[in-house]
Amino acid sequence: MQELPWWQSAVIYEIYPRSFQDSNADGIGDLNGILQRFDYLVRLGIDALWISPIYRSPMADFGYDVADYCSIDPIFGTMADFDRLLQEAHRRGLRVILDFVPNHTSNQHPWFSDSRSSRQSPKRDWYLWRDEPNNWMSNFGGSAWERDEATGEYYYHSFLKEQPDLNWRNPAVRTGMFDALRFWLEKGVDGFRVDVMWLMIKDDQYRDNPSNPDYGPGQSSGNSLLTIYNSNRSEVHAVVAEMRSVVDNYPGRVLIGEIYLPVKELMTYYGEDGKGANLPFNFLLLQSAWNAQAVAQVISEYMSVLPAGAWPNWVLGNHDNARIATRVGVQQARVAAMLLLTLPGTLTMYYGEEIGLTNVTISPEEVKDPAEKNQPGIGLGRDPERSPMPWDDSPLAGFTNGQPWLPLSADHASINVEALEQDEGSIFHLYRKMIALRRIHPALVAGAIGSVIADENLLRYERSNGAEHFLVLLNLGRNPIEAATAGGIIVVDTGLHRQAERVENMVRLHDAEGVLIRIDIQASEPGAGCDGLTAKPR
Repeated sequence: MQELPWWQSAVIYEIYPRSFQDSNADGIGDLNGILQRFDYLVRLGIDALWISPIYRSPMADFGYDVADYCSIDPIFGTMADFDRLLQEAHRRGLRVILDFVPNHTSNQHPWFSDSRSSRQSPKRDWYLWRDEPNNWMSNFGGSAWERDEATGEYYYHSFLKEQPDLNWRNPAVRTGMFDALRFWLEKGVDGFRVDVMWLMIKDDQYRDNPSNPDYGPGQSSGNSLLTIYNSNRSEVHAVVAEMRSVVDNYPGRVLIGEIYLPVKELMTYYGEDGKGANLPFNFLLLQSAWNAQAVAQVISEYMSVLPAGAWPNWVLGNHDNARIATRVGVQQARVAAMLLLTLPGTLTMYYGEEIGLTNVTISPEEVKDPAEKNQPGIGLGRDPERSPMPWDDSPLAGFTNGQPWLPLSADHASINVEALEQDEGSIFHLYRKMIALRRIHPALVAGAIGSVIADENLLRYERSNGAEHFLVLLNLGRNPIEAATAGGIIVVDTGLHRQAERVENMVRLHDAEGVLIRIDIQASEPGAGCDGLTAKPR
């Protein structure tokens, strides 16, 4: 693994900075708060932290509306605070990935102020203006066009009206945004996660989108149309390739793309000859039903369509989706952890996954997320998965000495970092153990994955690199099962009480239990693998 670029063997940890650690008692997490928790991140064993946007912003969408790409918002601290964080991260062997938001700016960005000042503005064409709107819809509900009274034209916004979209067909826009990338690369950041990469180019004829035949009650109005003309346009790949070339001029950096597309379309973002995103985010597990058949299909299909030379990656959660422990249940969250940490390639965790954090209930008067405010009651709100990190059992969970910007989890007195670190059988120690195993067993990172089989509630697959052979058995059901296996030793189980247990022909799995078995070398020789072995209900 020493021959791999750092990002190929990495476990990346997403930090939503408003909710990680507050250092100045204003109830909002900040850069100095993140720095205070570096010892924890090192103990956990992660390799890189990805920090959601920290640029100057009016916070209409909590930082995803950028008013200055080359500054730090005072809510999070100062540029000196960031420089100190970056220096200390590198001193401890941690990489830092920034969230880059290129599709749109804030309506308070100087570029947009100039653009809207007149139809003759030199920056008019930096954004998307029309005399009359077409039928494109905002992802946050309603029309994606907003009339600007000063000039009488409409500007386009994929999200809030406070987030006008940039015109990436304009070379001057590309120059301005690439200069922003270089600003942070010169500082030494290790890469970027690019927000809504697949939305960056729109149809130059502004054709109306067709109706979505599957649209129905309870869905966002943004789903009423098929977004064939304002997303995933073929021209976007040239933009991504240019962005990649900027990043590649700084050795050892990584470009990650946020892309919600079917798997075959997702693969196109690796780019021609691998010159697109290093890692187009793979959200298939995040979107999958939680049963053995569905998960097996996701893994098999994804691995089968990876372009030659492309590096895989896996994600279970992020700041836009319900937490994994809420989606699959607290017990199955341990199985999900073993699944994630035994898959090949680069892995991304969301803060709090390692302690089994669940979604927090948000009352109507506590809602902060504009997605929920614009279309209330249909489940679009993202506040529940953005709640503050509970560090201890104190009244404010060690997160702040002020009023938390979002409610704390109701169970934070028992589900918190301090308590779970002290419990050797906790999900925290499962994550820590599994991350450590990836560091010392190349087969778990870069080895082949084979025989992905679903047998009722049992999911099984192998990881090998020639020198080592592992079998992963995961019970995604609610009843115990027995699974056939070749002889070997349990390296780790989800309950952390079966380490070094010897298994021969069968292994019994409790409900919501998984095991990682190191298969005896002689059993893993050609003809002696685990293909075709089945599980028996008990």
